[in-house]
Amino acid sequence: MPNAVGTMIAESDLKDLGVHTEMYVDAFVDIYNAGRITGAKKNYDRFRQSFAFGAGTQKLYDFVDDNPQVASYPVDYTNHPSQVAKLDNFISINNAIEVDLFGQVCSETVGTRHISGTGGQLDFVQGAYDSRGGKSIICLSSSFGKGDKVQSRIKPILTPGSIVTDPRTATHILVTEYGKANMKGKNTWERAEALINIAHPDFRDELVKEAENMGIWRKSNKL
Repeated sequence: MPNAVGTMIAESDLKDLGVHTEMYVDAFVDIYNAGRITGAKKNYDRFRQSFAFGAGTQKLYDFVDDNPQVASYPVDYTNHPSQVAKLDNFISINNAIEVDLFGQVCSETVGTRHISGTGGQLDFVQGAYDSRGGKSIICLSSSFGKGDKVQSRIKPILTPGSIVTDPRTATHILVTEYGKANMKGKNTWERAEALINIAHPDFRDELVKEAENMGIWRKSNKL
């Protein structure tokens, strides 16, 4: 996902972007070469791209080698939510495995089967949420699987045993190919409605039914 989003940013008309991230990937090199990154508006580390570690192709390693425009810092510097929040208009973009109708995000497991660790996701979710003008964005496809085994990533409750990576109190904006749902300031019923609106259409009726059974759907709700 980082490289996919980065490619779109490189091809956009955005300018004067700054970089402060846990993982530095090839896409940042492409964005810089496209003239989108200057770091001129960062509150600190101006004109410098800050990261904890790099993971990519030789292109990335050649770019960061002896380059004064980038800096690798300890993870407690790049990831601490209060440090992230000091950067105005900070946008964090993360991936997820599934989300429930309360807005809880799982990015680590499918049930009890581990796929990843927590990493810095919650740090950047909270830091972006607290940043002045900031936004935390969680991206996920609305469904996964093939044929008659397709499943929704938006579920009434998380798969039993799944780990909550981001609590509902920190979740801000969720995005699928069907749109975005802003959780900020929404009550339980509004959250369920917004999330069902970005679920795969094949699963929306079922999600409404489950929400009704859970008591988090009102007759006034509309799709």
